[in-house]
Amino acid sequence: MIKHAKHTLCALAVAAVCSPALADKSSDAIHESLVVMDTHLDTPALLVQPGFDIMESHTFDDDFSQVDVPRMNSGGLDGGFWAIYSSQGPVTEAGFRESRDTALLRAMAIHEMVAAHPETFALATEPEDAEDIAKQGKKIVYISMENAYPLGEDLSLLETFYKMGVRMVGPVHFKNNQFGDSSTDPNGQQYGGLSDLGKELIKKANQLGMILDASHAHDDVLKDMIALSKTPVILSHSGTKAVYDHPRNVDDPLLKKLVASGGVIHVNAYSSYLKELPNDPERGKAYGELFKQMGNMAEMTAEEIAALKAKRKQIDMEHPAVRATFEDYMEHFLHILKVAGPQHTGVGADWDGGGGVDNMMDVAALPKITGRLLAEGYSEKDLADIWGNNALRLLQQAKDYAESLKKPQ
Repeated sequence: MIKHAKHTLCALAVAAVCSPALADKSSDAIHESLVVMDTHLDTPALLVQPGFDIMESHTFDDDFSQVDVPRMNSGGLDGGFWAIYSSQGPVTEAGFRESRDTALLRAMAIHEMVAAHPETFALATEPEDAEDIAKQGKKIVYISMENAYPLGEDLSLLETFYKMGVRMVGPVHFKNNQFGDSSTDPNGQQYGGLSDLGKELIKKANQLGMILDASHAHDDVLKDMIALSKTPVILSHSGTKAVYDHPRNVDDPLLKKLVASGGVIHVNAYSSYLKELPNDPERGKAYGELFKQMGNMAEMTAEEIAALKAKRKQIDMEHPAVRATFEDYMEHFLHILKVAGPQHTGVGADWDGGGGVDNMMDVAALPKITGRLLAEGYSEKDLADIWGNNALRLLQQAKDYAESLKKPQ
């Protein structure tokens, strides 16, 4: 459905909420009436791959992708934050340079997607842009940076990325880096939270008007970010330790601290962060060998990429994946809603970055979340906050603080 048509359904959506008999029939209409955003789309990793066309319809079974325009339309996804992701390499000048180049290429790929399809996508940099773009029937493209490692030790580069449209930044990813501790580094903590440079990163992001993202960060880093940031912090794709005690998830006391500071948590759909999954050593070994062959897929031909995907399909056939279910995902979601409330909860499923659960393997399935939340008694206003308003509020607060620094004191 074309998104500007969504807003003509508001009256129907309100009637559905007021009439229990119509509620079940109208959950799709309510979903279509909202500005629906996900705060962590890893799809730029595919944009740099030869042969991938986001305007064409794909399936996860065919090429493992989860986001394209036809499926965004089917799932009522207006857009969200498209992530510039760089894997964690050595904390050296050479490592910084290589990662910086990767980040710049992914940023350029996002801009090229928008420029190539101006009738479909529009770059968003201001809080008010989301609704305006959705009303035009276009897809919302905010940009985020997952892992600030590409910045090296030169925080002036953050301003460069800001000028390229980045409005959200997270300091770390899978391992510790120059900015602080990761929740999943096999060697444990290095700093006990943010490093001194990490504290300067928080200050710089505040000055620019960027949302700070603590997903992947160690709990001590999140605590530091809440204490130091002048604006509320987001967890763009995380879960709850109360359901599954994994380092990537947050416990209730820390979640309450995040909420008390005005922050927001967006719920991840990465199976191994949702529940304990059975270990398959042979599958792990086969995937390890496959990853060694991948290298930089942006430099491969379409034929080479197709061959790698064929090998991946073979592995999945011989060693089938075991995933969490939609109910496992909703267990996290509903617990977080109970603790944090709908004004501090959202969706960041980690599409094209490992997210996806049985019965929700791509963005076409997003209306299932709305339907379930309506069935649980959440209102249309709650859904509007969850699907977009909460993240936009944080962006507005970040912008307001940055602009306050420019005013005469």
